[in-house]
Amino acid sequence: MTISIAEYARECAAQGLRGNYSVCRPDFTVAQDYDYSEEEQAVWRTLCDRQTKLTRRLAHRAYLDGIDALGLLERIPDFGEVSDRLRRLTGWEIVAVPGLIPAEPFFGHLAARRFPVTNWLRTQKELDYIVEPDMFHDFFGHVPILTQPVFADFMQAYGERAGEAIALGGDEMITRLYWYTAEYGLMQEPGQELKAFGAGLMSSFTELQFAVESPDAHRVPFDLETVMRTTYEIDKFQRAYFVLPSFDALRDAFRTADLAAIIGRWKDKPALDPATV
Repeated sequence: MTISIAEYARECAAQGLRGNYSVCRPDFTVAQDYDYSEEEQAVWRTLCDRQTKLTRRLAHRAYLDGIDALGLLERIPDFGEVSDRLRRLTGWEIVAVPGLIPAEPFFGHLAARRFPVTNWLRTQKELDYIVEPDMFHDFFGHVPILTQPVFADFMQAYGERAGEAIALGGDEMITRLYWYTAEYGLMQEPGQELKAFGAGLMSSFTELQFAVESPDAHRVPFDLETVMRTTYEIDKFQRAYFVLPSFDALRDAFRTADLAAIIGRWKDKPALDPATV
């Protein structure tokens, strides 16, 4: 069911979320309004400098190639400028939003190869943790990997098919797939070291190191149906990380998945504990 912007704004305000939804267009986008202060620019540089020291070592080369292609680190990015580069690479663009947006417009943007990015940045006091996604998470975490054609195709397909899954009662199951891939995915290609690509890891100083390097991290070979059945953590380190052999494996598994059959088998059964998969 479609939710109105006014109703959604009230819900976000009740949860203490900070985005300004009063200026949303019907698709929940807003203008970026590039008028960031020197303090905000300094926060951006601090976040990028600190995180880049880790991502150069622990991120998958596809993510690092995206950073090089888009040039994200010197200043808060101008969404229009970056979209021009991204369109030439994979046909994607980024659109500004005030924060979290409802599922229906979010999936619609993905299906149209448009990635929503929050237009505000955390403060100096929030360098290590922020309750809701901000520009650093959305942009530094998600956008570089959209330069990779195969993953970009998966994200569009996800946007196209998510509504189908929700209509079948699989809203939690389809969300888990996004969480364990786009947000917390790892990859180990044949003969290569384990690396990370998920945005939740790329934008986290502590969890990126844990997921890739800690002997205590629980890493599981990727299986689409298992992923869709496995619960996840919102405000703590994940208790499972799924490891892909390639982006092709992810795209092809989703492209050929019988979502109706998977959801029909498992939607009314208890979800899997990530510690036991």
